[in-house]
Amino acid sequence: MRLADTPPNPWFSWDYVQRNHADITEALGQHVSLTLQAVAIALLLALPLAALAHTRPRLAAPVVGAAGVMYTIPSLALFALLAPYTGIGRTTVLIGLVAYALLVLIRNILVGLQGVDPAVTDAARGMGYGRTRMLVQVELPQALPSIVAGVRVATVTTVALVTVGVVVGFGGLGQLMFRGFRSNYHAEIMTATILCLVLALIADLAIVTIARWMMPWSRSRILSDVSA
Repeated sequence: MRLADTPPNPWFSWDYVQRNHADITEALGQHVSLTLQAVAIALLLALPLAALAHTRPRLAAPVVGAAGVMYTIPSLALFALLAPYTGIGRTTVLIGLVAYALLVLIRNILVGLQGVDPAVTDAARGMGYGRTRMLVQVELPQALPSIVAGVRVATVTTVALVTVGVVVGFGGLGQLMFRGFRSNYHAEIMTATILCLVLALIADLAIVTIARWMMPWSRSRILSDVSA
């Protein structure tokens, strides 16, 4: 698989990239698809959970607490616990990634909803808005900058966590890292690491670009929410 004249353990080798292009592309595609699916599923779950916690304040602590408990479980342990029930492969990794993204998303959505100006909700209430209509048409749009900040953090975090999926045989670029560690081949480890960093950066910039296009009135807040 590697040429005999390859320098011993180079930190980066373009020759390695050229000769292993198929493996790298497959691992990168797996990494991207896992990240997108995990964040999308987590967001679909987090929105109603955060809305429920917002409209029913008594449920806020249990909802956030449950998500917090899942977040504190070490990733290796979580995958090991899931494997006997969900098998070895994509499903196990996806469930784990969704569990870790939930806390970040629920907290940010809840903070955004709670931070809506009371004057805005009072005005909507005076116009005859019911609770559900106010949530969908007033509070959620006002909370979008905070939601976007949560999606950014969750996405970057998920890009890093995908690599841990190698313990159940589905870790995207983590497969290359693990193979590199086993063979002590630094170029393989470095290539996978750089691709993870680039993927996280591209994903973050894409989210910011889409958010700024959707909410031109909140551009400065979108950036400040994450940098704070």
